Amino acid sequence: MTTTPDHRFLPGGLPRPTSGSWRVDPGRSHASFAVRGAGRSVRGHLPLTGQVLITEPIEDSTVRLAARTSAVSTGSSWQDRLLAGPGFLDAGAFPEISFRSDLLAWVPSGWRAVGRLRVKGTEHELACRFDLRFDDPRPGCPPRLKAAGTLVIDSQWITRRWIPALDRRIEMTCSLSLEPDAACDARRTPPALSR
Repeated sequence: MTTTPDHRFLPGGLPRPTSGSWRVDPGRSHASFAVRGAGRSVRGHLPLTGQVLITEPIEDSTVRLAARTSAVSTGSSWQDRLLAGPGFLDAGAFPEISFRSDLLAWVPSGWRAVGRLRVKGTEHELACRFDLRFDDPRPGCPPRLKAAGTLVIDSQWITRRWIPALDRRIEMTCSLSLEPDAACDARRTPPALSR
């Protein structure tokens, strides 16, 4: 395995984020979903923003994520308006869905985040599994991290409307690109690789 002084690994070669503040890159981060109801499947995504604070011990770390409900995108403008409208996400009354972690932990099978998802003004307990990997190194800059995970939400958190054959469980896949808040000095010589 190749390592650099900027990289820390857990058993099994899994990356361990460096302590400090990390910013969610909104241009490279999103939550995608697929739901079946009324005889059709709808796929879409929401862009994500947020901040991650990694501490020692790791369990005291915090994750804050947010998605603007008006930014839901399915590739169909009428479906976007329907999902952002009062019958579903109600973007006018509830402009944001947010997640706040209570616990971040590494277990032998990977990373876990336990926290609260706020949808339409109500908080719901939520646990999700995610994977971390180093992403797209830039010369002279601390490494970025890529986090990808899945979570399952209850469709009744989104709508109380009766929709024929609406899936009760909605699986969402989150993909985050994390950048350290530390300044990037492109003039710095990147550390040498060692084996």
